[in-house]
Amino acid sequence: METGVLTVRDLTKSFPGGDGPVHVLRGVSLDLAAGETLALTGESGSGKSTLLHLIAGLDRADGGSILFDGAEVTQLDDAGRAALRRTRVGTVFQQFNLIPSLTIADNIAFQARLGGRHDRAWCATLAERLGLADHLRKYPEQLSGGQQQRVAIGRTLAARPALVLADEPTGNLDEETGARVLTLMQELAADTGAALLMVTHSQRLAARLDRRLHLERGLIRVNA
Repeated sequence: METGVLTVRDLTKSFPGGDGPVHVLRGVSLDLAAGETLALTGESGSGKSTLLHLIAGLDRADGGSILFDGAEVTQLDDAGRAALRRTRVGTVFQQFNLIPSLTIADNIAFQARLGGRHDRAWCATLAERLGLADHLRKYPEQLSGGQQQRVAIGRTLAARPALVLADEPTGNLDEETGARVLTLMQELAADTGAALLMVTHSQRLAARLDRRLHLERGLIRVNA
């Protein structure tokens, strides 16, 4: 087993509700090693996306600890959390979030350039591996959904993050395309040594990762 890259302990998060706070996470703990892949399953509203947003520093926890690569995420200010996302934590969402005015080549390189980690040769390798080498001068609207998701994966991996957080990354794709996209993401994450934490509703896709955790009513219920 490789060294730990992510340690989450007793994480809590609630949101205001009409009848008082809605407790979304009630004390979640998990560990993820460098190079390991972990699937997080659970019903809608169980807190999966909230957990990923907290780990990525996109929102603040009410309590608990998120230790990533030696840094306590919960103690970082906005600038510190943004810097983490630019350099060490990559995110892939169900919505592709590509920049319409940029070419495919520039979309892939965008995140790495922001973080000062742009490597032209690595971006070219990503484009080739993702089947995008012939589309680099095109714009997102000219590509299919599966191709756009591959661009989003390439953009995330271009900065060689230590951790990739993927929230239903194949949710907008048909089953066959989704399976191919997941295979590519796993292979490329392995090539960089990145850990992968993926939220999915699909038990079939979850079974392809090293471990599975099930989130139910804000608590980890199953470790399979």
